[in-house]
Formats: sequence, structure tokens, C-alpha cells
Amino acid sequence: MTRKVHPNAAAPAREPPRIASCCGGDDAWGKDSAAVLTVWRKSLLFSCSGFTVFDAKGDLVFRVETYGSGTAGELVLMDAAGKPLLTLRRKRLSLGENWLIYDGEDAGNPLYSVRKHVNLRRCKALAHVTPCGSDGCGGYEVEGSYSRRSCTVFDDRGRAVAEVQQKEAVGGVAFGGEVFRLVVQPDMNACLAMAVLIVLDQMFGSRS
Repeated sequence: MTRKVHPNAAAPAREPPRIASCCGGDDAWGKDSAAVLTVWRKSLLFSCSGFTVFDAKGDLVFRVETYGSGTAGELVLMDAAGKPLLTLRRKRLSLGENWLIYDGEDAGNPLYSVRKHVNLRRCKALAHVTPCGSDGCGGYEVEGSYSRRSCTVFDDRGRAVAEVQQKEAVGGVAFGGEVFRLVVQPDMNACLAMAVLIVLDQMFGSRS
């Protein structure tokens, strides 16, 4: 099954864009079609946990590697070469679970806040993604079930801009919850979508 998950792991793909373009569409991934990524909930490094992500051609595009087990307070989304793209930090002493997204390894001003939804009257909502230092315009809402690998990211106009989906079985062999798909529409940056997925895993995944 490993070969089917990452057929071209040894060949790094093109470098994903920097976070500066995360607020809108993404030239590097194309404006006319969705990016279909295969997410493997496993690190390529021995004794590490994390994520390994491949594009539709089987090229490695994103990596997340953490040592030890349990919920991490800081995670770094890297490109295929190991360059930091985004840093995710859990906000301490906040009401409810809240994560902040920073550009690269920047420890200054966060770009986005991802807050776990706690209102039980709206069971579809999982999390809210809000730009920091703004009135909230340009934010996102996540609905569905991450544990079932079936959730959707909606923008502030109600459009579905990213989806977490179960991956189809290959040769009658199901992948389970460790290998799934992230489909990102041109209206959302793939780096930001992957960062939101990582936070959802910390909030709702079995490792949390």
C-alpha cells in the first residue's frame, strides 16, 4: 500500500507559494482547476508522527513532522525540501481551543486564528478561521465530520473552497482514516487549506 500512497516520494515537486498569497487564489497551483492532494497521516521519518502530502502526480508537496506522541503545542507545515511555510501554535489561556497560524517561522503577528466551534445548537460547524487584525472579512467556516474524513471549508460568501474526503479503495483494499484526500478549489490557497486540516486533526483526530 505504501507505494500507492506516495509513488514519487523521492522526486520533490515544485515549491508551494508563500503565505503572502494565502488570502486568495494561487498561481502556482492553477486558477482553473482544483488541487487534489493525497494526505497520509504519517511522517516519512522513523519514530516521528505527522503528515505527508502528495499532489495528483504523486509528487511530495507538504510535510509535517513531530517527535513524540500526543497533542503538540506547535506544528510546522513544510514544503517537500523541508522549508517552513506556516507555523501553527496553540493559543494558551484562551476560552475554548484556539490555534494561530504564522507565516514561515515568524513568531510575530499571526495571520489567521482557528477556533473550535463550541455551540452545540449548530452541530455541523467544526471550526471558524478568522484573519487576525481585521473585522473578520475573508474568513472561513468548517462544517462536517473530520473523524469521518468528510468536511467542507466555506468562505465568507458561503462557497465550498476546500473539502476533506475519504480516499477510494484501490484494488478492493480500503485505506481507512490514515490516507484521505484534500481537494482545494482555486479560490483558496493550498497552504492555508492544509494548515486548517492540521488544526482539525489536533482538535478532532484520534491523536488529540
